[in-house]
Amino acid sequence: MKKNTIPDELRSDCKNCFGLCCVALPYAKSADFAFNKDGGTPCPNLQADFRCGIHNHLREKGFRGCVSYECFGAGQKVSQVTYLGKDWRDHPALTKEMFDVLPRMQQLHEMLYYLNEALCQEEAESIYIDLRAAIEETESLTNLHSESILSLDIPAHRMKVNELLLRTSELVRAKITLKKSQKKYSKIGRGSDLIAAKLRKADLRGANLRGALLIAADLRGADMREADLIGADFRDADLRGANLTGSLFLTQAQVNAARGDVYTKLPSALRIPEHWLEVG
Repeated sequence: MKKNTIPDELRSDCKNCFGLCCVALPYAKSADFAFNKDGGTPCPNLQADFRCGIHNHLREKGFRGCVSYECFGAGQKVSQVTYLGKDWRDHPALTKEMFDVLPRMQQLHEMLYYLNEALCQEEAESIYIDLRAAIEETESLTNLHSESILSLDIPAHRMKVNELLLRTSELVRAKITLKKSQKKYSKIGRGSDLIAAKLRKADLRGANLRGALLIAADLRGADMREADLIGADFRDADLRGANLTGSLFLTQAQVNAARGDVYTKLPSALRIPEHWLEVG
């Protein structure tokens, strides 16, 4: 497998964003957010410089949802490219449109993130041309004028991209020979409800866990190499000592939502969250 090198423009860069996710997106009071907030309303923690006033204390202040959110670089793209550095405070006439563009740009950037990862898989060499074409097309969509972005059929484009991601997943996972230790987990698959499941030291190598609900699942010491994890919900999943190297389509947001430790092995493009290093 090639080294997974995700372009910097597909990583969030808050210093070049106008705090768009802190304003545009709504959230409800829950275990992930300390209070209700309507879309288009600035979070009280948003400062005048568009930075978060409690950024280093989000989890303990009741904002785990913020830690688990990932714009894939859409925030700075909308701020600096689509709107040429015009912020919503100084240009109120652009506010609603800018906030409507953000989630659509986020979806396009998420697709680019996955497509670039797919292009790093040696097993997907047979579809490299198609992957590169999809990347070029998606990038061109992100550079459209705001009105054109708002008129895009995002679900239709996502379907085309997903076909390539599925093919990539199949090609990578095909190299895994099913072992006896894996057969007991053969019924676990795409979209499985594994909330609070006891999967300690489970051999899930090469499993299709797309969209699986792994909330609060015990995955300590689990082998998840080459598993397809796109869209899997890892909120409060225990990944201490788990091996996720070579796993497919895992994002930093998913990792941030889980529990882990220094013994958790992650893909090279991802980092150990700070809260994994906390004692106690």
